Amino acid sequence: MKISIIKPGLLSTIQDRGRYRYLAQAVPVSGAMDELAHRLANKAVGNDDHYATIEFTYADASFKAETTILISYSGDGAFLLYNSEVMPAEKPLLFLAGSVITLINNPLGMRTYLAIAGGWDVPDVMESKSTYLTAAFGGFKGRALQKGDVLHSSTLLSEISSEILNRLTERSLTYPNWRISRESLLPVKREELRVVLANEISWFDAPSIISFLTNTYTIDLKSNRMGYHLSGKPLVRKVKKELLSTAVTPGVIQVTGSGDLVILLADCQTTGGYPRIAHVAAVDLPLCAQLKPGDEVRFSEISRDEAEELYLEREHDLSLITTAISLKYNKT
Repeated sequence: MKISIIKPGLLSTIQDRGRYRYLAQAVPVSGAMDELAHRLANKAVGNDDHYATIEFTYADASFKAETTILISYSGDGAFLLYNSEVMPAEKPLLFLAGSVITLINNPLGMRTYLAIAGGWDVPDVMESKSTYLTAAFGGFKGRALQKGDVLHSSTLLSEISSEILNRLTERSLTYPNWRISRESLLPVKREELRVVLANEISWFDAPSIISFLTNTYTIDLKSNRMGYHLSGKPLVRKVKKELLSTAVTPGVIQVTGSGDLVILLADCQTTGGYPRIAHVAAVDLPLCAQLKPGDEVRFSEISRDEAEELYLEREHDLSLITTAISLKYNKT
């Protein structure tokens, strides 16, 4: 299967679930900002969760099917439009060669993930296909997609992908009558991020801690895949000593010297010297990925045990989705 990029949009890159085994060599995780949307797009076409997808930032992009393609998309940054009809998300979509698909704006979020049956075929770099733009490696030639780029899928399809393709082709359908309910996997309050208080919480005075857990913050324009800068009431430190550089991961919330907050995200550095006030629960990192400059967010405290339980519950739900799709397309 093959597509060509007509218009790449603001920032479109190949991403998978990231590279975790090279943090000791100062290589960031990278990978999909919204891992939930990435995984659901893959599941909808019968792929494994780690297969590469295209991460589109906002909309205003388009591509052409150079062959018949089986794709799916998930996320809140855009809707897929074909022949003036909005295509449903989180379900397999079959398009014939010559079809032109456009991404139009979804005001709800910022990022959308496009999966293709078999996954996008780009080389592995350090055990991942994810693009790390700062160092220009991974993904498609280590860069964002450009007009005229031609992308291929892997020729090795799973049995589920093959069966989805066969059934849609035999029935001349664009998509089936089922979809994955992404909404059921997300909290109702998408503007509220659940956090676990972190190592240096005691470095801040009581009013600052209360402020952190009760005030609203705004996503600043100085935000990207490395981290989100938040505008709001600065926090005050009662401990003035400096922190030696220590390990950080996506989801860590640092407090800068001026008292401002930064949420570290997919392309963040592997060590940092700012105090860590909290860590966003893993289940809420997909919410971070869909926040846009100007959006407001607030934090609510949960325990480490609660964060772990929420993560395991979602993983259980995701495994049930995989099982359901597998059973639906089991040929035996």
